[in-house]
Amino acid sequence: QVQLVESGGGSVQAGGSLRLSCAASGATVSRVCMGWFRQVPGKEREGVARITPGGATAYVDSVKGRFTISKASARNTLYLQMNSLKPEDTGMYFCAARLCSRTDYTYWGQGTQVTVSS
Repeated sequence: QVQLVESGGGSVQAGGSLRLSCAASGATVSRVCMGWFRQVPGKEREGVARITPGGATAYVDSVKGRFTISKASARNTLYLQMNSLKPEDTGMYFCAARLCSRTDYTYWGQGTQVTVSS
């Protein structure tokens, strides 16, 4: 059974940084497609960043140049380094995994809250 557990959220002031972690079990992060999503109450969940087994990455325009997605195979962990945080980055952040042959993410973590104050 695949389990994803996020950590690293918190409250920061605008301009600050946080690093989110997603520890995986039951799946190998180097073999699946993974992504970070965020959701704000009343809004649809938004894809923030994704990474392939080969290390190719993609980001939503609003975080390009500020966020970096990466993975550590030895720790079987996915990361999201978030710099120059803005109040609009506030939300619940989730990591997710899928077989790359699928379009929908199959496995989701429970989320970690990020709050950015101005």
